[in-house]
Amino acid sequence: MDVKETPLPGVRLLSPRVHGDSRGFFLESFHAKTFERLGLPQLFVQDNHSRSSRGVTRGLHFQRRHGQGKLVRVVTGSVFDVAVDLRTASPTFGRWFGTILSEGNNLMMYIPEGFAHGFQVISDQADFLYKCTDFYDPEDEGGILWNDPEIAIEWPIREALVSAKDKSYLPLSQTPRDRLPLL
Repeated sequence: MDVKETPLPGVRLLSPRVHGDSRGFFLESFHAKTFERLGLPQLFVQDNHSRSSRGVTRGLHFQRRHGQGKLVRVVTGSVFDVAVDLRTASPTFGRWFGTILSEGNNLMMYIPEGFAHGFQVISDQADFLYKCTDFYDPEDEGGILWNDPEIAIEWPIREALVSAKDKSYLPLSQTPRDRLPLL
């Protein structure tokens, strides 16, 4: 597995080795010893699967007290995947990184605790899978406005389909620091 650092410390892009032939392909998306060697978590406690149509934009989500590291990937279609640094002591606080994850490139992104996460579907439909290092707790969930003008994420599709909950989040500058992830 090849790993690339991103401009946000801790957020990494992973490229698994793909073994393919005329019958299809095989890839290893997780191997505890490989992740240990790469300095990534080896304990994931929850797997999630999201299917969405073109333009659906989910996020920007985080958990406050029970931070979740996430290993994300796409198995059908393609998405623009985004991490936003919410670690208040970080030199990259409030900055974002985005990349395309697709069934064609097989890229995965690891997003550590302390980041908000979101994605936008850019294909007709996408199946998005993610492993989490802690359990989802609806009472602990928080978010940042998906189109916060100060963060200025360059979403590929301007006419996004966004849930009422995700539209109700405040911009980062208006979110009290005690409502951000605790590290």
